[in-house]
Amino acid sequence: MKVPTMFICTSASLPQISCKKMFFLLLAVSSLSLFLHNRGRFIWTIKSFKWASNTSCSLPSAATKPKHMSIAFLKTHKTASSTMQNILFRFAEHHNLTVALPQRPCDHQFCYPSSFNSKFVHPYTLPAHIITSHMRFNHSEVQRIMPNDTIYITILREPASMFESLFSYYNQYCPSFKRVPDSSLETFLKEPWRYFRPTEKDSMFARNALTYDLGGDNNHRASDKAYVKDFIANIERIFSLVMISEYFDESLVLLRHLFSWELEDVLYINLNMRTPSSRRSLQQGLPARIRIWNALDTQLYNHFNASLWRQLDALGPDCVAREVQLLREARDRLVRGCFGGPQPQPRPANQIKDKVLRPWQPSSKVTIMGYDLPLNASYLGAKPGSESRDRCLKLIMPEVQYSQRLLQIQSLRYRRRLSDVLRRKLGRAP
Repeated sequence: MKVPTMFICTSASLPQISCKKMFFLLLAVSSLSLFLHNRGRFIWTIKSFKWASNTSCSLPSAATKPKHMSIAFLKTHKTASSTMQNILFRFAEHHNLTVALPQRPCDHQFCYPSSFNSKFVHPYTLPAHIITSHMRFNHSEVQRIMPNDTIYITILREPASMFESLFSYYNQYCPSFKRVPDSSLETFLKEPWRYFRPTEKDSMFARNALTYDLGGDNNHRASDKAYVKDFIANIERIFSLVMISEYFDESLVLLRHLFSWELEDVLYINLNMRTPSSRRSLQQGLPARIRIWNALDTQLYNHFNASLWRQLDALGPDCVAREVQLLREARDRLVRGCFGGPQPQPRPANQIKDKVLRPWQPSSKVTIMGYDLPLNASYLGAKPGSESRDRCLKLIMPEVQYSQRLLQIQSLRYRRRLSDVLRRKLGRAP
């Protein structure tokens, strides 16, 4: 397929004036895109200086509105979704809830990139209260296994930074990335159609990955306004909250109000992070090119970023600021109780002594950091403010190991429940 001229400025056939015009065009598009991505926050920040909120911050009490426990979280790729998944895993285990987990042939994802099917769910993890592993969203199939009162949430990330992360993380898996001769993001973006194959395995990582995860056609024409409008409307109809990765704490404020959760339910440590050396700085003009190449994702992000700030505005700037501060203070206390300091030190997997805490590594070219529990930390309630070792362990446990842990717990519970049913049928006392 012919490469659009907008991606090329190196050909000798192009006059120098064209390159200059193209540079300023990309600069203008990038600036406009940056404003659109952040306009909600810009407006909201201005309002916070103009007036104090009269909206009450208080959450409903447990007596009037108990915690909501039927949740479907669409775990999108490279969006801080592993951190959110860990929050849900810990909440489920603490409240003895069942988490829908994948069948063993699907590994720790629901046979992604196939469209989700209820047959992908391990029978020992049904009936489920929470579903949160990677999938390509299929609403009708998720409805088959989840309660009628399920609340749907997901998370998005700014397309330029997300695409850089995808390119780095899946560089050795996605053929569209792998065939780039110098493994350069800049080279790929100059002529994306030279490397991209829409029908190829793992091609969804190379273009509009958010759209794909949400069940949409990631190769649909972004200029088809009717398609984009209908797709966004469908997401709004299904998902009660679309979190934004760049504003994770603010998103958790909305989540707490939506679910009537306590502050302790949403504490976290950032998981699945790359080393600084694995990250690529985006040179001037690249963010604009990425957003153009991922135009469907860009439109999704712009819409739901603005939507997030409208919801925060409804709570009130002062209210949100207070809740974010309380969240961060509580998280700092938890971290000190587990690690003895203000912030745990991320480590490469090969430096983590406990195998249970070693995160999966996508390739030799990318290092995913994890954490180790310090040997001299105070555990088991030895003194006021200390945290149990089990709680600290789960706080930093990677996705694969935590999924295995929950499957073991729930399989044992399933067998016990089945044994009790059989005993009752045979007329025997438990």
